[in-house]
Amino acid sequence: MKTFLAWLLFVLVVYAFQSAFMPMFYFYGTGPDLILLMTSSVALLNGKKVGSFAGFILGLFQDLATGTFFGLNAFTKMLVGYVCGIFSTRVLKDSFGLPVTAAILTSPACFFMTGAIMLLLGYRFNLFTQFYTKLGPLICYNLVFAWPIHCAVRWLHNKTADKK
Repeated sequence: MKTFLAWLLFVLVVYAFQSAFMPMFYFYGTGPDLILLMTSSVALLNGKKVGSFAGFILGLFQDLATGTFFGLNAFTKMLVGYVCGIFSTRVLKDSFGLPVTAAILTSPACFFMTGAIMLLLGYRFNLFTQFYTKLGPLICYNLVFAWPIHCAVRWLHNKTADKK
């Protein structure tokens, strides 16, 4: 129960930070996706099953909190969690490059999945404008916050892990 409450509190604090304080620094309405960074970090530390479950739950929470297309964030974050979890046994978990590389790869992947789904739903947008105003700042922001979020997730993971 303590583990669940610790993770719930952590998710709420990160989401509150993302939605309350980060909009002051947004560029064209785009800021960091800390939930995406948290999903990739959990997946890299725990594997594909836990990563996809965490991605689904965190994405669902983000869908409920933002009021956007219901299930869109849950689906994309679940896929990101699964793919990052595949590499959990093949990477050094304490490496500085791990969360940075994950941020560089998962940010465009999530962006393109969301864009493809929006196009399939019939929405039209200028792709080049989206690259400049959305994807570029998203990658830059996620690069800045990738290491601190990964360190916080790793610290909480180590604190709540079952001691054997």
